[in-house]
Amino acid sequence: MTFVVEVRFKGNRKAYFSWPTEDPTSLRLDDPVIVEVERGQDCGRVSALGDGALKRCSRCNGCSLSEAPATVEARVVRRATEADLRVETELRRTEDDVRRKVRDRVRDHSLPMKVSDAEWQWDRRKLTIFFTAEQRVDFRALVRDLAGVFRTRIELRQIGARDEAKRLDGIGRCGRQLCISSWLPEGRPVSLSLAKDQGLSLNPTQISGPCGRLLCCLHYEHDFYVQQRKRFPKEGKVVRTPDGLERVLAIDIFRERVTLRADDGSTRVVPLDQISS
Repeated sequence: MTFVVEVRFKGNRKAYFSWPTEDPTSLRLDDPVIVEVERGQDCGRVSALGDGALKRCSRCNGCSLSEAPATVEARVVRRATEADLRVETELRRTEDDVRRKVRDRVRDHSLPMKVSDAEWQWDRRKLTIFFTAEQRVDFRALVRDLAGVFRTRIELRQIGARDEAKRLDGIGRCGRQLCISSWLPEGRPVSLSLAKDQGLSLNPTQISGPCGRLLCCLHYEHDFYVQQRKRFPKEGKVVRTPDGLERVLAIDIFRERVTLRADDGSTRVVPLDQISS
């Protein structure tokens, strides 16, 4: 019997593995495990099991696990021991120094890129460097340089601003942990039209998160605003009221009120149910 397991690594990175066992309960959430990866082994924590892991995996684009779990070759090797966890802790401790060295090398090569994070594979067979850049970067010479410094396989991975926020975590404008790094599965594109539909400021600096992109939470209530606004006349439309024809200046979907202007320039606020289109 093959049991599907979601495993999370540093920076909210996740992957899916098989756990060949007759006893699915032999693994529990948050158990540290050693897993097979492309070039060796890595260490992570169990974050979902069985049907829950399959459901999460089905949201990933291009993941073959959701279609044919039995064909997945990567597997959980075993539970991590105390010695394994000490190795992982030591690797995490050294990664700040690694990141500083990489930044120095980037500066030496005069490359237009910002180094965000560094992550050792548990068996030290690979070192992944995460960076952001406004354009494509030719980092071939940098990779050769870093391979000589760290004596391992180097992978440079370009990520977006939202992915960087997901890896590094932080506090949002609301005073809480960033959604993208705490519970939000994937970041979705956000446009100014979402703010416009909700009557928010269109100044990007007022509706952007620490990553510099528009707030992910603009999506949360958007559907509610779209549905409610369908009940109201659009701003600028001329409507018929008991007092005659008047033009809509503004709407209040929560109090169900509409601000109107008459031909003589006077304004008033009336309940929605007093207006007919």
